Amino acid sequence: MSESHNPRQAALMYHEFPKPGKLEIRATKPLANGRDLSRAYSPGVAEACLEIKADPANAARFTTRGNLVAVISNGTAVLGLGNIGALASKPVMEGKAVLFKKFAGIDCFDIEVNEPDPVKLAEIVCSLEPTFGAINLEDIKAPDCFIVEKLCRERMNIPVFHDDQHGTAIVVGAAAKNALFVAEKAFEDVKVVSTGGGAAGIACLNMLLKLGVRRENVWLCDIHGLVYEGREVDMNPQKSCFAQKTDKRTLDEVIEGADLFLGLSGPGVLTQDMVRRMARRPVIFALANPTPEILPDLAREAAPDAIIATGRSDFPNQVNNVLCFPFIFRGALDVGATEINDEMELACIDGIAQLARATTSAEAAAAYRGEQLTFGADYLIPKPFDPRLMAVVSTSVARAAMETGVATRPIENLDAYAAKLKQTVFRSALLMRPVFEAARAASRRIVLTEGEDERVLRAAQAILEETTETPILVGRPEVIEQRCERFGLDVRPGRDFELVNPENDPRYYDYWNSYHELMQRNGVTPDLAKAIMRTNTTAIGAIMVHRGEADSMICGTFGEFRWHLNYVTQVLGKEGLHPQGALSLMILEDGPLFIADTHVHHEPTPAQLAEIAIGAARHVRRFGLEPKVAMCSQSQFGSQSEASGQRVRDAIAVLDATPRGFVYEGEMNVDSALDPELRARIFPHSRMEGPANVLVFAHADAASGVRNILKMRAGGLEVGPILMGMGNRAHIVSPSITSRGILNVAAIAGTPVAQYG
Repeated sequence: MSESHNPRQAALMYHEFPKPGKLEIRATKPLANGRDLSRAYSPGVAEACLEIKADPANAARFTTRGNLVAVISNGTAVLGLGNIGALASKPVMEGKAVLFKKFAGIDCFDIEVNEPDPVKLAEIVCSLEPTFGAINLEDIKAPDCFIVEKLCRERMNIPVFHDDQHGTAIVVGAAAKNALFVAEKAFEDVKVVSTGGGAAGIACLNMLLKLGVRRENVWLCDIHGLVYEGREVDMNPQKSCFAQKTDKRTLDEVIEGADLFLGLSGPGVLTQDMVRRMARRPVIFALANPTPEILPDLAREAAPDAIIATGRSDFPNQVNNVLCFPFIFRGALDVGATEINDEMELACIDGIAQLARATTSAEAAAAYRGEQLTFGADYLIPKPFDPRLMAVVSTSVARAAMETGVATRPIENLDAYAAKLKQTVFRSALLMRPVFEAARAASRRIVLTEGEDERVLRAAQAILEETTETPILVGRPEVIEQRCERFGLDVRPGRDFELVNPENDPRYYDYWNSYHELMQRNGVTPDLAKAIMRTNTTAIGAIMVHRGEADSMICGTFGEFRWHLNYVTQVLGKEGLHPQGALSLMILEDGPLFIADTHVHHEPTPAQLAEIAIGAARHVRRFGLEPKVAMCSQSQFGSQSEASGQRVRDAIAVLDATPRGFVYEGEMNVDSALDPELRARIFPHSRMEGPANVLVFAHADAASGVRNILKMRAGGLEVGPILMGMGNRAHIVSPSITSRGILNVAAIAGTPVAQYG
């Protein structure tokens, strides 16, 4: 079995290469000369030390403490792996730290402690308070986790949060709030039956009590059956709080009339017969992973009106802690909270729940195009990559912290704070995730015209693994078969993907006739049409799209861009499509930047420049971003009268002639486009605020040069090029593209283009 189809090997390689682990430490200040050294260390560092000694609150000003979280575990209850020990838990803790950084920009140290005694572990954690702004306890077994958290919260003056308990409880609370709203039921009236008496299960029940559920209406079962008064087996104070005075002993006995089933136990615990005996419109949270207590289709078969959530991403309503923990910590850290209290947790629930109901957001619709984001039984909580989560949830938490008096650094303007959080959402490679989410719902057929290339073969396998798209490869069967074998790939032509054989395909007659019919008045004879359909894979792919046998095509892994463009335009241009330009998305450390036109027009006319800007704005919105287009030239707002400046000025006039739904400005230099302060000094009355996120150049050499510099020297990750103007029916990549790059373009090809302009 190949690496890519062997999850274990793939996971191990992911952790080992290109360097071991998932984290590294980077300096945030320059250290290039003696002056920098004297400020970073002796003697300059003493000034910061003295300021903190005078006022401990200054630690948030002069150190990373205000944005630093410790992820701490003793490895006694790891991810369903059990008590594997502190050292073996390190990959999980590193992973949690990565999620903090990626989703909320929070720095983390993972700390694994060899200490099974909960009291001693709490003492160790408490001693770390000077280093961190908050503590995230992780994967500590119950009931020890309750002891550790209680002691740390009592002794520490920073937030202490056991995510296994409270993160799960918050997301369950948000889902339950919306589920009961859809079912037209109230917390105070519902009967709750729960399986799983561990930390997460107990925390979820306590959260439901805070939301209004009556304790007498909660029935808790564990591996030994119902928790009842007088039971002595496997009991602790946390379970005892939910002990019922009853003769009933099993889940089967107590499920009758239940409004909400909360499962945090194991597969198959809830049967169809049990579901049938629940109340009308039952709410079923089957959260065991990877196999839930009951599969959604079986539950719905037993109760067609059931409202169902699981812990899995392949079913609606995934209960995922990542909806909560990055953002509750973000809000707590930003106001210098001394704790995470009930009000902050409830605010987090409200933020998540309200976000699911606010389905008219243009930003979310653009980011998750193709998905049904209408609040209801199948959309109770937001998607994990919903770009609105950071601003909505973190702001709600920060507000609650201030209102309850636990904020040591209150924020004066919460609206401005929320706006700032929105601006940071896309500053990472997670920018592509909404596109992949939309691609999974589109199920489009993508023809990869250079099917014999190793990168294409690897991309085809990744497409099958990561999207719902159907790859179609053009290539010789025996060559592809051999190369799949040689490269250790599990995919095979005919079994995993359709194949078009240029040398011998039953559709050959139809293809060359279609091509000849399109091109007969362009000097193409039948013999030439036959030869092209035998040798030109780009033309074959274009004909397949033209004939409706594929939805989009990807070519260009070798050869010159315009050579491929010629055949794409020959065929698909007959349908009224024409290439407007090539747009490259550069994912940089400080955010995304789009560059156009890098390939199509060598020296675009004013009309073409305007068309490029309009097309770029349309495509930028596919990523959930609002386009701000800078028309770039050597000239600076009329400072030069040479050709490129005049062409850009004329393009601005073309754009100005009709109202546009996006911001654009020019002509200007690149530094003016990206530096608002410089632009304000040069041209105070600019219609653009903030840095541009789209650069449109008057010459392909300039666009291509900037693209390559960003890629090779600034660490930019290129997505694209995206061929604009072809209705998303064709994309031409560059020969330097990687397998992952082809996968990214396939995801773009697999989603519809929003019609903005």
